[in-house]
Amino acid sequence: MLLIDTSVWVSVFRDKTGLVRQQLQSIISDRDVILTRFSQLELLQGCRDDREWRLLHSYLQAQDYVELDAESWQAAARIYFELRRQGLTVCSPINCCIAQLAIDHALTLIHDDRDFEVISSVRSLQQIRFQPK
Repeated sequence: MLLIDTSVWVSVFRDKTGLVRQQLQSIISDRDVILTRFSQLELLQGCRDDREWRLLHSYLQAQDYVELDAESWQAAARIYFELRRQGLTVCSPINCCIAQLAIDHALTLIHDDRDFEVISSVRSLQQIRFQPK
């Protein structure tokens, strides 16, 4: 099962050629896809107008989501803490939460965000860096 990060969805939605969507579809193939509520939040807050909001909201309502439990929140904070102690930084603690969700649920994270590569230095994170061509 694949967990698709917001960084990938933004590339797909911005692409006018459809090539980025095709590239993602080739990675997804016939595997199941799941999202986080963080992606839902980040995507909706980036809407440009009400029409885009309604369209995206409708799409996101139909998706499957994975959620953090109490232990996962603490584990995500621990990722951030351990990185900081090693002198490494991530731009967003939300990415620690997303990484922890992937770890907890044995998901492969598809992303285009340097934070996840930094996180993988302290956690075993199944990941694929999606870099649109």
